[in-house]
Parts: sequence; structure tokens; C-alpha cells
Amino acid sequence: MALDVEDVIARLDPVERRKVDEMAAELIAEEMTLCELRKVRALTQASVARELDISQDAISRLEKRSDLLLSTLRRTVEAMGGNLSLVARFPDRPPVELAGIAEDD
Repeated sequence: MALDVEDVIARLDPVERRKVDEMAAELIAEEMTLCELRKVRALTQASVARELDISQDAISRLEKRSDLLLSTLRRTVEAMGGNLSLVARFPDRPPVELAGIAEDD
């Protein structure tokens, strides 16, 4: 008989259930498109566009791009109420947050 993940989770005690929920939230938060991030923040393309003083169509195109300037990404994240940081990860040392990248002069 196959296990149903929902049944297994439902049988967990509250502490274990909270751990599973927190881990799931962390995994989901680790990777998100700009569009998904905007939606999670309950923002429309039009509201972000107004904040950036650009058109809604420009936000639509920006969300579909796979390559954009870090300064553009920073401004977009800030328009959503966040801050952008860039972290470099290496196999032989802890992660390093890079400073001074995509900042205003």
C-alpha cells in the first residue's frame, strides 16, 4: 500500500509538524522567480511599475528575462520592499556576502 504524504504529515505531533512546515518554507524560499516573489509579496506588476516609474509592460518583460543587470534586480527587489544581497559560496569556506555590488554611487 502506498503512503500518502498528507496522511503521514497529519499524524505527526505538533512539534514535528512545525519542523516540517519550517523546512518546507525554507526550501520554497530558497528559489523563486521575480514573478513568484512579487506575487508572494501580494504586489501587482502595476504597483511595482509605479514604484520604479516604468510601465507595467516593462515589469512583465523584466520578469521573463533570465539575464539582467544586478542594479536592475536590486531596484526591483527594493521596489517590492526588500534588500538584495549577493552571496558567493565555495566548497572550502563559509559563504561570503559580497559588498558594494549594484549599489548606487
